[in-house]
Amino acid sequence: MLVRTRLLTTVVAVGGLLTCAVPAYAGPAGQVVSDNVALTTTDDGVLHAKETVTFEGTGVRRSLVRLKHVDDRRDRRFDIRDVHGGAVTVDGDRTILTPSGGGGSGRRTVTLTYTVHGTMTPLRGRQQLDWVAAGGWNVPVAQTQVTVEGGAAVQDLNCFAGELDSTVGCTQFFTNHTHVQAEFRQESLQPGEYLTIVIGYPPGTTSGTPAYDERHTLATAFTVNAVTGAALLGLLVLLLGGVALLYSTRGRDARIVSRKAAEGDHAPLDDGEFSPPDGVRPGQIGTLIDEQADVIDVTATIIDLAVRRYLLIEELPRETYGRLDWQLRRLDRPADELMPYERVLYDALFAGRDVVRLSELGGTFADQLAAVRGALYEDVVRQGWFTRRPDSERTRWTTAGTVLAGLGIIGTIALALDTNLALIGLALVIAGAALAIGGQYMPAKTTRGATVLAHTLGFRAYLYRGETPDAPSGDRVAMFSRYLPYAVVFDSVARWAGTVADIGGEGERADNLYWYEGPAEWDLSNFAESMRSFTLATSGAISASRQFRAI
Repeated sequence: MLVRTRLLTTVVAVGGLLTCAVPAYAGPAGQVVSDNVALTTTDDGVLHAKETVTFEGTGVRRSLVRLKHVDDRRDRRFDIRDVHGGAVTVDGDRTILTPSGGGGSGRRTVTLTYTVHGTMTPLRGRQQLDWVAAGGWNVPVAQTQVTVEGGAAVQDLNCFAGELDSTVGCTQFFTNHTHVQAEFRQESLQPGEYLTIVIGYPPGTTSGTPAYDERHTLATAFTVNAVTGAALLGLLVLLLGGVALLYSTRGRDARIVSRKAAEGDHAPLDDGEFSPPDGVRPGQIGTLIDEQADVIDVTATIIDLAVRRYLLIEELPRETYGRLDWQLRRLDRPADELMPYERVLYDALFAGRDVVRLSELGGTFADQLAAVRGALYEDVVRQGWFTRRPDSERTRWTTAGTVLAGLGIIGTIALALDTNLALIGLALVIAGAALAIGGQYMPAKTTRGATVLAHTLGFRAYLYRGETPDAPSGDRVAMFSRYLPYAVVFDSVARWAGTVADIGGEGERADNLYWYEGPAEWDLSNFAESMRSFTLATSGAISASRQFRAI
């Protein structure tokens, strides 16, 4: 008994199959007189095809669907294998089948055999065969017939003819009296038109399942899989290790500071002589605290050299020079007791001259100031406060991180072009960026360095309170002048400049200090403001040096 039916529910299911682009055909002369396709399904879901085609003309070939777009991430794949009776080539999402013996101009009949994998789809309560069983020829087709032996009773069936996305039914479809054989017929297919069949079978009829290829898109390039997941896990371990390392070093410093800061919180005196904690000099303090050789450290060192009688600071009259300026004058004192970084700075300031105006310093001795910076970093290592130069440590880690991030960017682009492993490159970028940023915090103090830091911070607390210990009247100016360079580093210059001015006013020269002289009609009541201006002007002159701007 013949059974003819239209399966409406399968239209939606087949819609995805019919979304492939239709290839362009050049339209060679000739035609397919008849195309008879016999399909048999096996238990493993493989479709065995025997296709008998009668055609006329040359250059006749058939295009079979190889890939069907499913979604943004996947294509369904149909594999054509074991081809006999023709030649097979792959062209993008199509498999091109060219029958043998197509060189002449007369009518010929060729039998093609091949297998198709991936046509079966398990669905809820059924198993469905959907396949572009015929068509796709580059010439018109007069008659098309497809028979399918499924090995199980057909539950429903349908067919579509025309473009791949067509919903127009084919000419005729039916089953035989046993309902195990389905037959489809189509009159007249134009070049590039197809006959698509859909047959529903009971569930479990075959073990066949669809095959899928990952679509390579920007989204799939960054897919999380076993490989990229391992890379991200490694990145997490790296980041946690870096955080643990920083916590270990920075946490240790904080613990030492909390325990020992009070040891430095007292008047810096030893038998009546000025004695800062651990003998630390003003220029060393900034590098010790934040691992940076700052402009203010150099400014404080210049003032300290003046207080210790290596140079004299002279404030020049504004009327004469047209602006506020200072003059540094070298004093006749051996420089043997200067630390290396102080000696480098001292020589850079004067450079074969005995007098230099502050305004002349800007941009004139960049190389020397770079050497001062290097000497400051070398000094903190020599003192045993750091195991390696802080700037070199930062540069090492930052360079490594930058290189790693750069390689990660290149790797991300390269991997994203052809694979789904781009997250590996992205992990390298993140790791490199974290390394470059974390490298700024990598300079680690030794236990001795952390202890000196604690004492220095205790000394800072003492300076902030502004206490002035008792001292012989003749020594008070010299003693409290020694405090001033430290106050410059700790941003407490106004308070201590006022203290020095008050104490200096009690002496026999109320218009000057032994290390700082003002213009005519200037007295120590102006000292606090002059010192603030000098500090800013000196820092500005140093900052004008191109090489030293990064300090």
